[in-house]
Amino acid sequence: MSFTQALSGLRSQGENIAIVSNNIANSQTVGFKNSRPSFADIFAGSSRVGLGTRVAAVMQDFRAGDFDNTGRTLDAAIVGQGFYRLEYPNGEQVVYSRNGMFNVNEDGFLINPNGQFLTGYGLNDPADPFSALNVGAAPERLQIPQQDMPANATENVITTYNLDSTAISLGDPNADTATFRYDINIDDPDADPEFYNLEFHYSNSFTTYDSLGNQRTVTTYYTKVGDNTWEARVMMDGRRPDWGAGATDENDADFTLNFDQNGRLQEEDGTIIGTGVVVEGGVAEDGPDELEAMGRFQINFGEVFEDEDFDGAAPLVFSMDLNGTTQFNNTSAQKTMNQDGYTAGILMGLEILDDGRVMRNYSNEERRAAGQIVLANFVNPEGLQPDGDNGWRQSIASGEPLLGEAGTGSFGTIMSETLESSNVDLAQELVNMIVAQRAYQANSSSISTQDELLQTVINL
Repeated sequence: MSFTQALSGLRSQGENIAIVSNNIANSQTVGFKNSRPSFADIFAGSSRVGLGTRVAAVMQDFRAGDFDNTGRTLDAAIVGQGFYRLEYPNGEQVVYSRNGMFNVNEDGFLINPNGQFLTGYGLNDPADPFSALNVGAAPERLQIPQQDMPANATENVITTYNLDSTAISLGDPNADTATFRYDINIDDPDADPEFYNLEFHYSNSFTTYDSLGNQRTVTTYYTKVGDNTWEARVMMDGRRPDWGAGATDENDADFTLNFDQNGRLQEEDGTIIGTGVVVEGGVAEDGPDELEAMGRFQINFGEVFEDEDFDGAAPLVFSMDLNGTTQFNNTSAQKTMNQDGYTAGILMGLEILDDGRVMRNYSNEERRAAGQIVLANFVNPEGLQPDGDNGWRQSIASGEPLLGEAGTGSFGTIMSETLESSNVDLAQELVNMIVAQRAYQANSSSISTQDELLQTVINL
């Protein structure tokens, strides 16, 4: 009599029950992946009857679990393929995980509940918390700079308008019925207000910022002076200072807009006038390269305002790009507006984007990246070695990790305020437990049967 087969069955089913029990125990573990045994029969030499069974391998199931919305900013789930790359505090071991539950420690590093550091692409200049991301570099521990954002003076204003082609040009007998008048506020008390009386067809104001973050309201007055020709005059904070700066006439325009017969902006040579406005570039010729420079003007209030007018800030100088402005038979209106200045901001919170960028949100409504989470993938994820704490280690069977950005290639995207739950199907595991229990009992019965047969032989 041989008890080998039944004993091997008991051992294998005992291990099967242990695997099922582990799956059930981790049915609520974030990012857990269930396992199942792979059985193999045992033969020795030329034996016609097998020697039983064994667990040849424990197969891991890396299918995604359900996604649960948590509403917590630093919870992040990978939708698709990929693993988070994490470092142990000693820096000597790297593990990979699907558990996206992260925190910020006292030093500003992103860590998981086990104290392992999340890695990714950091900033180009570690000394500059507002430098660009160093995408493609070696992964490093992601650290959130805690500095507040300093103010940034406006350097570029990009805006487009439509100026009403039906406006009556100045000089026309009916012009006074189509224009507005504005008495310029000047600093010279001896000046004649009527001399600075401004006539215009359309005005528009926008906010800029100086180097200290003070808001400066810039107003531009557009006056049609001839067919397809408009003059513009610029003011800051409701004031037009005494001209100077080489102007020949106090009523000189700061810059001129010329349109073709199709209402498109074209450009002519400019000169330095009034507020020191300079037209960049020359006459636009045919071709896209030349047209890109159309409608760009340098606004330099520092040439005509006194230093005290800026309250300790640097003089306001910015480029004003009106490329795309048109002259059609529609009401004059601003179509687009964008400027790059802002006041100082306090760090208010974090946000993770679907491409893995960790964004800092500031009170001035600006956002800056603190880093970008890097994802790892493997040729054979099932070959990863479980490391505990929801992590796996690279093995020979898994192959080398492939690193990249979320949402590119085979990598999934990252969903913030969400966690991936365990992929254990509890009902299925309970069924598997019953089947394993019955198999264990059957092997036990096999031993009992062989024992009875052996007892019969002995009694003979």
